Amino acid sequence: MKTEIQTIISQLSLQPHPEGGYFKETYRSAGVIDEKHLGSNFSGNRNYTTAIYFLLTSDTFSAFHRINQDEIWHFHKGSAIKLHIISDEGVYSTIIIGNDLEKGELPQYVVPKKYWFAAEVINADDYSLVGCTVSPGFDFKDFELPERASLITKFPQHKTIITKLTRV
Repeated sequence: MKTEIQTIISQLSLQPHPEGGYFKETYRSAGVIDEKHLGSNFSGNRNYTTAIYFLLTSDTFSAFHRINQDEIWHFHKGSAIKLHIISDEGVYSTIIIGNDLEKGELPQYVVPKKYWFAAEVINADDYSLVGCTVSPGFDFKDFELPERASLITKFPQHKTIITKLTRV
């Protein structure tokens, strides 16, 4: 499995992602939305849309984070992935992204803007290759990776899952 993971990383030219896993931006639209049309959550102009490959392995996780935009996840290959989501109101939910429709897996899912979310590979010793599309286009100015303590303070009822899926 390690060899297959390394092959995918090499073939797709993936780089380590700050939240965990590996990624590569595959698309950034030429069109740009002017900051004045984006609202107060944004600083600066944004491309209409962006897309990435995102590879996650079972020996790590994508830590809880949030962005200012909706994020569409598209399943490509490997193990199904479990998304953990916490709304601003503190409602916790999970979604399984994969291609086994008979088991209720979804091949595509939209994480609403400003929701906290984390992801993990379901199968042991495996990987998940997904794509993520963001509109307006992603900029790291829109990315928030909280410290564990601050997220637990905000959502103490979810301390166990927050502790499991944060790094500091």
